[in-house]
Amino acid sequence: MDTGLSEKHVIVTGASGGIGLEVTRMLLTEGARVTGTYNRSAKPLDDVKKDWPEQLRVVKVDQTSEEEVRMLFEEANRSFGRVDVLVANAGIATHEGKAIQEMTLEQWEKTLRVNLTGTFLCSKYFFANLEKFSGDTASLILVGSTAGYFGEAWYVDYSTSKSAMHGMMMSLKNEIVHLAPKGRVNLVNPGWTMTSMAEEALTDKDMTRRILQTIPMRKTAVPEDIAGAILYLASDKLAGHVSGQTITVAGGMEGRVLFTQEEIDSAEG
Repeated sequence: MDTGLSEKHVIVTGASGGIGLEVTRMLLTEGARVTGTYNRSAKPLDDVKKDWPEQLRVVKVDQTSEEEVRMLFEEANRSFGRVDVLVANAGIATHEGKAIQEMTLEQWEKTLRVNLTGTFLCSKYFFANLEKFSGDTASLILVGSTAGYFGEAWYVDYSTSKSAMHGMMMSLKNEIVHLAPKGRVNLVNPGWTMTSMAEEALTDKDMTRRILQTIPMRKTAVPEDIAGAILYLASDKLAGHVSGQTITVAGGMEGRVLFTQEEIDSAEG
């Protein structure tokens, strides 16, 4: 199937790991030109670049720095021209959960700075790029989380940052059309996905049992599952009339298991 992504220029933030890496591979396979960002290690992207040396540019970016984000888009424009699609994927989550009364202000501010302010900055300069380079179509794909919808106890910083993606989408879908008449903004909410961010939890049998009790398909996702939804939304041919929508990729997840039967029995005493 022709996705129409050949020669499109896509920026994928957080492209060096998990979901971002698979999105990058899929886009390159479709013939897109990709500027992929990383913050720590570029090695996974360097390995991909061996297969697509002319289609992939790799840039180190701290997305909490407005200057670095501005320079990212300038470099991307020089390399491949107008940025047609932004996949705002980069984000962080602490591996150690903390109750809100134990969470430091530093942790709270760091998570929101990376996940929310970083997404704001990338979206800001994506829109500035659309203002500078005219075109009818454009697509912004925000990557949230089911934590932003169902919440996540002990991770209020992360769930709050991801919940805000919905409000950002609903606002920007109405702004983008003033720059690109057929421009679109959508949100992908991954559920539990086997990435390095979630690997520790998903190798815990008790935790996995709780998770699967809420998922009709009784399995967790792999990065390809999320990347496929992002690829769909990136394509003007496949999703050209889809905007302001949330695609949840979580196997039909219905919520959280808050207590085991043993905990309920114990409380009833």
